[in-house]
Amino acid sequence: MKKPSKKQQIAVPVLKPRRFYGQGIPNVDLQKLGGRLIVVEGPDGSGRSTQIVKLVEWLESEGHMTVQVGLKRSMLVREELEKAKQGNILSHTTLSLFYATDFADQLENIILPALKAGMMVLADRYIYTLMVRDIVRGMDERWVKNLYGIALLPDVVFYLNVSPEELVQRTFSKNRSLDYWESGMDLGLSRDLFDSFMKYQALVAKEYKRLQSTYGFIMIDGHRSPEEINQELQKKLRTVLTS
Repeated sequence: MKKPSKKQQIAVPVLKPRRFYGQGIPNVDLQKLGGRLIVVEGPDGSGRSTQIVKLVEWLESEGHMTVQVGLKRSMLVREELEKAKQGNILSHTTLSLFYATDFADQLENIILPALKAGMMVLADRYIYTLMVRDIVRGMDERWVKNLYGIALLPDVVFYLNVSPEELVQRTFSKNRSLDYWESGMDLGLSRDLFDSFMKYQALVAKEYKRLQSTYGFIMIDGHRSPEEINQELQKKLRTVLTS
């Protein structure tokens, strides 16, 4: 039998080397994490949750087991964090540590075990949202990066890019109101909620763009239909799954 040519040979999927961003979590054998960590980032109203649902359906139809994580989903601090945010009196440091605890709990008890079991972990936002929020609020960037040094490097990070003008329309259409924290009202950008929202989201978008060169986000045009966006995500994700 003739040996197949290089063009005919089928590439064998090779897992990317696993690593933490910083000190990581002790006693974790990174070589045993055989699943994939897929992150979808973007502001509220960008369509993240819709795309996560579609990706889960597609991945499971392809025979993959999936699990989902996201902000404020830790049973350890979820209720306390929601209650604390309602008063709009949290200091920036306290807010940051609340979210960091939420993330750490999910990382240790959901993300790492799922990856070890070979599952596809889909994160509806990851440490990047938390870092951007902290930096925009004036937190020291070195402190923030050290805080999230426990985070595992994802296999891919998609960022749904949507303009503040489009975001405010989508938010009003869905909720008929703007969120205090998502409008950056705690920063004193403006006394007007709408004006503060536009300024805050512009700052967030600028910070994401700056961090993109460091963390390698794949920028996705979020102004298109959900179907068009999902087709692009699937196409790019196939490359990750077979690499």
